[in-house]
Amino acid sequence: MKSPQISFARALGLAALITLTNMVSAAHAADAKMPAIFNGKDLTGWKADGATEFWRVENGVLICENNAAKKGSMLWTEASYTDFVLEFDVRWKSDTERGVDTGVEMRKPAIQLQLGVSGSLKTDMTGSFYTGGKPSYPEAGQAKNANALMKPQGEWNTFRIQAKGSTFTCWINGTKASEYTDAKFSGASPLGLQLHANVVMKAEFRNIRARALE
Repeated sequence: MKSPQISFARALGLAALITLTNMVSAAHAADAKMPAIFNGKDLTGWKADGATEFWRVENGVLICENNAAKKGSMLWTEASYTDFVLEFDVRWKSDTERGVDTGVEMRKPAIQLQLGVSGSLKTDMTGSFYTGGKPSYPEAGQAKNANALMKPQGEWNTFRIQAKGSTFTCWINGTKASEYTDAKFSGASPLGLQLHANVVMKAEFRNIRARALE
């Protein structure tokens, strides 16, 4: 005869498992409804700082590439976000020592998720949060295992960024890579994609989706 305590414990465990499964299913359902903020055809819903020549769309892919003068540019969403989830695929390949330097800017005052090589540190800080302070990449917000999570240069990598309250989290290809908490970055702002100045670079984005969090 089974012990009532064991049966009760199993029942509790099963209930907890069902609850967790329902929560995961609900989260997946919400993500499935996440609207595209890039239509794969043109820059509708976006606006560029300076000339739009740095940003173009080809075969459903948003491409940022600098010119011979190596000028920089930002491409902003027309909508502003406070708490949000953003997902996108990105790829780049650089044959230069400087490497690609891009990222996603969010909130006010600006905080950015770095993609590629940091100009100040001269090292790849992909998945780390750049705050512009001292240090510019706080250790608590660094993605120290990003290289292990990233696919080889030139292949698509999927990033997910969540800004909720004062906490910013990044996942690379489905695995949590970094998290940073700072109440200073609290203001609503458009989301921005960066083409860094003084760099020979090209980066490509696709499947850009975002939703505001309640």
